[in-house]
Amino acid sequence: MILTDRKNDMICENLSRSESGELCFAGMALTPLARQYGTPLYLYDEERIRERIRTYKSAVSATFGERGRVLYASKAASFKRLYEIMKEEEMGIDVVSRGEIYTAIKAGFPLCKAYFHSNNKTDEDIEYAIDNGIGYFVCDNAEELFAIEKIAGAKGVLQKVLLRLTPGIDPHTYAAVATGKVDSKFGSAIETGQAMEITKLALSLSSVKLCGFHCHVGSQVFDSEVYLAAADVMLTFVAEVKRELGYLADELDIGGGYGVRYTAEQPTIDIAKNISEVGEFMHKKAEELGISLPTVAFEPGRSIVADAGLTVYTVGTVKNIPGYKTYVSVDGGMTDNPRYALYGSPYTILPVERETENAMTCSVVGRCCESGDILQENVEMPRDIKRGELIACLTTGAYHYSMASNYNRIPRPPVVMLNNGESYLAVKRESLDDIVDLDV
Repeated sequence: MILTDRKNDMICENLSRSESGELCFAGMALTPLARQYGTPLYLYDEERIRERIRTYKSAVSATFGERGRVLYASKAASFKRLYEIMKEEEMGIDVVSRGEIYTAIKAGFPLCKAYFHSNNKTDEDIEYAIDNGIGYFVCDNAEELFAIEKIAGAKGVLQKVLLRLTPGIDPHTYAAVATGKVDSKFGSAIETGQAMEITKLALSLSSVKLCGFHCHVGSQVFDSEVYLAAADVMLTFVAEVKRELGYLADELDIGGGYGVRYTAEQPTIDIAKNISEVGEFMHKKAEELGISLPTVAFEPGRSIVADAGLTVYTVGTVKNIPGYKTYVSVDGGMTDNPRYALYGSPYTILPVERETENAMTCSVVGRCCESGDILQENVEMPRDIKRGELIACLTTGAYHYSMASNYNRIPRPPVVMLNNGESYLAVKRESLDDIVDLDV
C-alpha cells in the first residue's frame, strides 16, 4: 500500500522550516549545529531511528507473533552508537564483515542475535565470527559450508546456518522469470537446481545445523508485490525440500529492501500495511502447501536509517557559464556521498538559511579533483547563493557514512546524533593525522 503526502516541500516529517525560513531537522535549527560541529556534517535523528525500528517490530509481531524477527542490515550505516540503539531496542542485526562484527562487539551488542552475510567469507572471517559467538552464518556457497564445517568441527561447535538462495525474482517487474536475478554473485539459484544440491550438502554435515533459508530480491521497493513473489517461490521451495528430503525449514529470512523518499516524486510507504499483506499471503501459502510457516525474518536497513540522516555542507565557489549551466560547489562531495557518482541516485538538496526564491537551476558538485564528483544535477537554488551559505542534502542516513572514503586525502565528516533538542557526537571528525596514521 502506498501513501503520498504533498502537504509541503518537505519529504519527511522530521523536516521543517522556522518562521524565519531556516531549515530544521529533528526539531533543531541546522545553522547552530553547523557552527558547533563544522561542515560537512552528518546528522542523525535518533528518535526517527527508534520510531522506524518500533514500526517494523510492531508490524512483524502483529502479523507473525513470536515467529517473526526484525534484523537491522548493518551495511546501511555501521558505527557503535547505532549498535547500542539496536541493543536497546532488542533488535537482531545482520553483518557482512569482521569490521562490522568488531564494531558490534565494542558496542556491547549480543552476537547471538547477529547473522553473518557475505558471498566470500575468508577462513579468518569464519573463525573470528565463531570465536565471538556469532548467531548464524548466512551461507552463500558450498565452499563456505565446507569451511564452516572444518572450522566449527575443530572447535567442537555446532554452527547454525541459513542458506542464501536466489529465487529468480526481478524486483523491477515483480515477475518470477526463468533468468530473473539468477545471474547474481549472491546465493544458490532455485531455478538451476543448485539450491536443492546445497541443501542436501548442508544436511549431510556434522558441525553445521541448517536452520532454514534466506533470500534478498531488491532495494528501493515501494510496495509488497516483490515480497509476495519471493515468498511464493521460497515457501514452495521449503515445501519441495520437505517432500524430497524430509527436512522442514524452521526459519525463512526474506531480506530487506523497502524504499524511502529521496525526492518529492517518490511515494511514502505504509510499512505496517505492507508487512501485513506479506504475512497474510505467507500464512495462506503455507496452509495451501501443507507446511508449518517458518519463523519469518525481515532485514530492513535503508528504511530504518535513511531519512533519519541529513548532511550539511558549506557553499564554496559558484561558477556560472553563460548559456550553459551554473555549478555550486560545496566542501564535501563524493567522499561523503558517492551514490550519485556510482548510481545516479536522486536527492533533494535545499538551502539551509532561507527558502528557495528567485530560483536558478544548477549542479551541486563536490570538491574532489574528479569531473564525476557530483551530488546532484538540476537543483533549484536561490539565484544569489554565495560562498559561505549552508545547504543540506536530505535522506543521507543510509550508505553515506558507511561508503565514505578518503579520496584526495579528504577527512571523513563527523556523525552527530540529535535527540530531544540535544546533540551529541557519535563519530568524531577525521583529522589529517588520522589519515596518515597507517602510513609507515
